[in-house]
Amino acid sequence: MTRVLYLIACAAGPTEYVDKGVGLAQAQGWDTCLILTPSAARWWESRLGELEALTGHRVRSQYKLPGERDALPKADAMLVAPLSCTSLNKWGAGIADTLALGLVSEGVHLGVPVVAMPYFNQAQGSQPAVARSIADLRAQGVVLLDGQDGYESHPPKGGKPASFPWHLALDSVGCLVGPPV
Repeated sequence: MTRVLYLIACAAGPTEYVDKGVGLAQAQGWDTCLILTPSAARWWESRLGELEALTGHRVRSQYKLPGERDALPKADAMLVAPLSCTSLNKWGAGIADTLALGLVSEGVHLGVPVVAMPYFNQAQGSQPAVARSIADLRAQGVVLLDGQDGYESHPPKGGKPASFPWHLALDSVGCLVGPPV
């Protein structure tokens, strides 16, 4: 049986390389469904067809309309990567104003394993809301890979989005869920 991973990407630098994350997830045996925040979807707007061909699924960025069927299979795990500072703080505060945040806000409380790896600079990370949001999400059962356990914030204007450690995030999801059956 194929495992389904929802890869949820926010508007942060590594989202330009989300196809790399999808490819690595697929190499680990995941049927990968891609969900983008509305801002991240704008980055890929002219190339969404490429991502849909890669995943074999519609790329979602908006809530479905009432009465519409779910376009994606049920998730066995969710990975939010890269997680922007804005989305981290909205999620930590319980604000689910995007499909991306709504899925993970609900998923973690439905027993779906949820891993998140942030990507933002040290100035953003110094905002007091960041530490509170991380603590609140961890208290809910979200595995947050920050600092030495995942992604270390970079100096302002010093990020290297092409070298985002997708493999660390995916390995963490694999440890939570176990090997494919």
